Amino acid sequence: MLTLDGLDIRQGDFRLTADFTVPPGITALIGPSGAGKSTLLSVIAGFFAPVAGRVTWDADDLTGRPPGQRPVSMLFQDNNLFPHLTIAQNVGLGLRPDLRLTQADRALVTAALDQVGLANFAARKPGALSGGQQSRAALARVLLADRPVVLLDEPFAALGPGLRADMLGLVRERLAGRTVLLVTHDPDDARRVADRAVLVAQGVASMPVATGDFFANPPKALRDYLG
Repeated sequence: MLTLDGLDIRQGDFRLTADFTVPPGITALIGPSGAGKSTLLSVIAGFFAPVAGRVTWDADDLTGRPPGQRPVSMLFQDNNLFPHLTIAQNVGLGLRPDLRLTQADRALVTAALDQVGLANFAARKPGALSGGQQSRAALARVLLADRPVVLLDEPFAALGPGLRADMLGLVRERLAGRTVLLVTHDPDDARRVADRAVLVAQGVASMPVATGDFFANPPKALRDYLG
């Protein structure tokens, strides 16, 4: 279980608190821009330190560990692809950071690229791909990484509705059994794939609520956000 134990996150005038456990499955983080959704993911991944509280995984305290030593994969808003590597190499990093890929590893990379519709783009560099194609390449890398916690920060904002739905379905299928946190500004994303949702607003990341209940009985802060 991923637990955010009394987290107090501060940056200048910004403050966010979180105190809950995230069960396996997909949890959507929803709230207004600037509320702290991406910052919360960065704390879980180890890129930003809280001023108080702990991040634990199965009771193992991760709070002081660098990102590479956490059981976490993260897909950033900017996709974090290396411009000097091919798409296949970028995806291969999910298997082996040293890129010493075996024949079996290369077959897995090819299969992952095929799943996200990029089978013909393996030899290209990220700069030759559109924003939506880059986000799919980054997703393929996350799908291959064997980490129990997966953080997705608005991964499909650049995709059209049909492809967005396909990629969300792929996340649902391929990451089954893992603990997934999905930042989204689109309530339909949460309704489509999330088991539960967390409202991030007014300085607080609230307790996870079953998605159906979340939208059926929205708190005032959620009603204000949805309009």
